Amino acid sequence: MSMDGQLLKAAVTGDGRQMKHLASQDPAALLGTTPQGNTCLHIAAIHGHDVFCKDAVALNPSLLAAVNSDGETPLLAAVASGRVSVASVLLRCYRDGQQSHAMLKQDKLGFNALHHAIRSGHRELALELIEAEPALAHAVNLDGESPMFIAVMRDYEDVFNKLLEIPNSAHGGATGFNALHAAVRNGNSDIATKIMQTHPALGWEEDEDNNTPMQPAVLWDKIDVVRVLLEHDRSLGYVVPSHCVPLLNSAAFRGHVGVARELLKHCPDAPFCNSNRRTCLHTAVIAEHTEFVEFILDSPQLRRLVNMRDLYGDTALHCAVEMCNPKMVAAVLRHQDIDVTVLNNSSNPASWKLSAATDTAKTLNWNEVSMLMSKADPRYTIYNLHKQVKTKVTNFSGKDIKALTQTYTSNTSLVAILMATITFAAAFTLPGGYSTDAGNEGLPIMTRKLAFQAFLISDTLAMCSSLLVAFVCIIARWEDLEFLLYYRSFTKKLMWFAYMATTIAFATGLYTILALRLLWLAIAICVVSVSLPILTKLLGEWPVLKLRLRLGHQTFKPEFLNMV
Repeated sequence: MSMDGQLLKAAVTGDGRQMKHLASQDPAALLGTTPQGNTCLHIAAIHGHDVFCKDAVALNPSLLAAVNSDGETPLLAAVASGRVSVASVLLRCYRDGQQSHAMLKQDKLGFNALHHAIRSGHRELALELIEAEPALAHAVNLDGESPMFIAVMRDYEDVFNKLLEIPNSAHGGATGFNALHAAVRNGNSDIATKIMQTHPALGWEEDEDNNTPMQPAVLWDKIDVVRVLLEHDRSLGYVVPSHCVPLLNSAAFRGHVGVARELLKHCPDAPFCNSNRRTCLHTAVIAEHTEFVEFILDSPQLRRLVNMRDLYGDTALHCAVEMCNPKMVAAVLRHQDIDVTVLNNSSNPASWKLSAATDTAKTLNWNEVSMLMSKADPRYTIYNLHKQVKTKVTNFSGKDIKALTQTYTSNTSLVAILMATITFAAAFTLPGGYSTDAGNEGLPIMTRKLAFQAFLISDTLAMCSSLLVAFVCIIARWEDLEFLLYYRSFTKKLMWFAYMATTIAFATGLYTILALRLLWLAIAICVVSVSLPILTKLLGEWPVLKLRLRLGHQTFKPEFLNMV
């Protein structure tokens, strides 16, 4: 039966007098519904009119069990709409009318009133619902979520404690999670302790990714929860999920040293190899967690991992060299049991992994790693390795020769031509001008002065070297890779020389035309000008210099650093 328009308006506004008047004329009018299946009690509950709801139930108690098209009772509609006061009034009505079956109804998505109350954050209402009807704790929605799971996810310990007291209370969650997974997510060790005391089997349940609660506890670095789980059942530390990633490997992947230490405390022989025989040391090296690597190498029960090979025969040192990480290589090499001569399945030692790292061959890291490996195994020469990598780098660079040439020559040639123009002009506009005296016509006035002679020499050198740089840059446009590789350093030095000569020419020329009282200013400008390119060169080569110092007396080979 369709709801009367006047009754609908009364339910929206909470006009109980109009509702009673209509009911007195036709008691069945209260059972009318909207196209969505809502009765006047649903509408009034959604709009928060608790007095209207109480009066309507008094006139027709059957309204409490009415269900709309979404499967909601008036109680469900009130809780889902956040109408806490209306829900409390209706709850008393359900309880007084002994309509437990109506209180337990779930909507078409499987939610009951307790689900909605907890998810919406109405903790007092949730406790009231549990007190009125404990059986609400047994329901799960279509996503498999129980009220307990939702309460633990939101960290509501008071609601969780009440639910835990109910026998057979559901504890499942979405995507195969359970309440213990939720406690692990929040790092709530108190809830985890109570679950392990009452439902220890939850520690062995796997989610859809086949992970027990221990796996996320390790991945998310929940040390307190890991301790609780292992104290109640140390065998959980030996669980290897179906995807074959032991807990130690998961900790190594994230670099969680504290979790690994707690795990080894309870399970000193915990598994450390995955299905590819890759140990947690391999994993830590690949993930570049230096602190975790040092922790493993310092652990008595794990120190033997240093020379263990994976399915491909690679040791942790092979992986460190392949990652081209000097700190990681140095950390592994410091172990007293390291064997740098171990060969992988391709019959190659760890040093030969550098041959595949052509992308990093022109970096300080690659050069430092190569020197570290040479020092660790001086009997193994890496000459062939250098030659092979150099060939690969040259071939790769040859593919981009046009872009490399343009990048190298464009800026350099522009600066060289500018310097040549300035120095050429300076040669014809000499400081002090030309003499008009008889016998010396056309000669520079300051010919006999030492500063002027220094100006001429330096200006000439600057002009010639700038022109030579510009000429070399023109040759470079022939896109000859060998030229770029072997004459780049020559061009750099020539440019630096041209800059120095120009600076000296400027300083001496300035000195010759200024008064004596500006002598000290000219000297200061000269010192700064001369020192600037020197400082620039030192700053540019400081990383290489620092690497030379760190490697001690080892012969440093920067040939790859000098490549374009």
